[in-house]
Amino acid sequence: MGMPRSGTSALTRIVSLCGAALPAAMMGADSGNARGYWEPRKALRLNHAILHRRGSSTYDPSLRLQEDGAFGAAEKEACIAEIAEYLDTLPEAPLVIIKDLQITALSDMWFEAARLVGFDVAAVIAVRHPQEVAASLGALMHATPELASALWLKYNLLAERQTRNVPRVFVDYADVLDDWRQEVARISASIGIDLSTHDGELVEEFLTEDLRHQRHCGPVQELFGADWMSTVYGALRVATRDEPLDTSALDRVFEAYRASELAFRKAFEDFHHHSNNMRVRIFRPFIWKLIELIAILKRRRGTWA
Repeated sequence: MGMPRSGTSALTRIVSLCGAALPAAMMGADSGNARGYWEPRKALRLNHAILHRRGSSTYDPSLRLQEDGAFGAAEKEACIAEIAEYLDTLPEAPLVIIKDLQITALSDMWFEAARLVGFDVAAVIAVRHPQEVAASLGALMHATPELASALWLKYNLLAERQTRNVPRVFVDYADVLDDWRQEVARISASIGIDLSTHDGELVEEFLTEDLRHQRHCGPVQELFGADWMSTVYGALRVATRDEPLDTSALDRVFEAYRASELAFRKAFEDFHHHSNNMRVRIFRPFIWKLIELIAILKRRRGTWA
């Protein structure tokens, strides 16, 4: 779980090479990830359909789906059933890993569906410096730093918040590249899974330094007039060293982000409503020339002056 472009593809492949089974039918490699995304196509299609039905997508920075009543009871039950049906097709193995970062926004339904079909749930949460993520997302899809930063906040806050009741571990992408064996050992110990069957040569062959295209080691850039980015990254970075996580600081940022995001979303929705109403559509610039002509015909008398 976590934010896209945080090394999740590399981390997923390493865990799979260390003993976790992957679902069938992976997403293919492309210029964005030359060594593969390691995401199952069926999970991607399923999550995309759920998000689309609710007017959302992977690149939606809002928390609309986390609002009370975002899903009706019947709709949520149907989504859980769809997910459970998919999970029933996974390989019969002691450990299965699924990476689709859309799950981060839908994790309550995925966790419930997993338990319904008999899985125990644990989470590996990828962490990466926000400026590296923004640069990577900008290179991939020309996303602005503002959108990338909002998405970084949303996905990291949700990944942490939604996994408080399951075994979990936070892993920094830079640490994986520096010493993958140490990070695999941390994952194994933290969430109680056996990752001792790794083939070191295959991991070394896969995990090369050129997987990290963006580098940034300076201070976190704040874009929203608050300390949200630095607070969240600082808290998560501490967690990657197995030190106590400051959930109160993360709760503060989450509540502030949620309130601000909701207020601005309503303002923009209201703007679009007013800018598309009939009066605005009629009063295009050429209409004002007609109004001036009427004023002249009225000899600019009275209220036409």
